Formats: sequence, C-alpha cells, structure tokens
Amino acid sequence: MEFDIFGQLFLAAILGSILGLEREIKRKEAGLQTYSLVCLGTCLFTLLAQSLASTPGLIQAVAIGIGFIGAGVIFRQPSGIVGLTTAAGLWVCAAIGVTVGIKNYPLAFFATFLALLIFSLFGFLESKYLEKIK
Repeated sequence: MEFDIFGQLFLAAILGSILGLEREIKRKEAGLQTYSLVCLGTCLFTLLAQSLASTPGLIQAVAIGIGFIGAGVIFRQPSGIVGLTTAAGLWVCAAIGVTVGIKNYPLAFFATFLALLIFSLFGFLESKYLEKIK
C-alpha cells in the first residue's frame, strides 16, 4: 500500500470539511461531519475500484448512492421545500471525493473553490436580493 493513498484520503476529508464548515456556519442539516464523510467515502470507493481493476460504473454508482443521502435531507415544510442546496452540495462533495481518488488534485481544489463560491456568494445574493422579491 502506498503512502500517497493516505494523503488522498486525508485531502478528500479536508476538502469535504471545508464545504461542510460553510454549511455548519449556516446551520444547515448536513454539515462538517457529513460533508467530510461523503468526500472521504467517495475517495475511498474510487481508490478501491482502481485497485480492483477500474469498475466502469463507479461514477454512476456514486452519483446514485449519494442521491439517497441527499433525498434524506430534503423536506417539505409549510414555508416551502428545504434542504435542496444541502443535497446538491453533498452530491458535489461526492464528486470531489472521486476527483481526489483519481489524483486530479487541481480539479478537486478548483471544484471545492467553486462550491464554496456558490454557497457563499450566491447564498449572500439570495438572502440580500432574491428574498425581497418573493
């Protein structure tokens, strides 16, 4: 077993936690632990698939599997549907985990940056301007 695999797992957990921290600050259903675990888990599945002769359906399986977790955080309330952004964030976090698993670190960092930008900037714009329209 190579030591860089441990680095990949660590990096996936860190990148997932960065996204989870932002969600935690906003007091969302899924936060630091959930995002870290999703990113770590998808990286681990990717590493396992590569070591067991690359499974063609890996990415589809991860996308479908994470959909079940995402569905669990979506709720209908009298005020509307909540949890959609959290579910979408978990889905992106899973993709980042796969990206770390295949060692495409620049893409993983850039995707994490974009996801944070979407959470932060778009979240600010929604609360500042779009909430007034509704």
